[in-house]
Amino acid sequence: QVQLVESGGDLVQPGDSLTLSCAVSGISVDRYAWGWYRQTPWKERELVAHLRQNGATQYADSVKGRFNIYRDDAKKTVYLQMDSLNPGDTAVYKCNADFNIYGAWGRGTQVTVSS
Repeated sequence: QVQLVESGGDLVQPGDSLTLSCAVSGISVDRYAWGWYRQTPWKERELVAHLRQNGATQYADSVKGRFNIYRDDAKKTVYLQMDSLNPGDTAVYKCNADFNIYGAWGRGTQVTVSS
């Protein structure tokens, strides 16, 4: 059974950086594709970063050039490095493996960007 625990969210100012972590248990992270998603009460869940098994990445246009998704296989953790944060990045951030998006999700981690 896959278990996901996101952490690293915080209240930051515009222009700041954060790195989010997604600790994975139950599966090996290198065997699957992963995504970081974000959600607000007024918007549907949005896929912002995607990481394939071979290391290829894709990003939503709104975060391209500012966010970086990567993984540490030994630590079984998927990361999202976020730079140049702006208020539009405020959301709850969650990660999941592609095969598990209709399964259990973690609680997510709150990122708030405000001056």
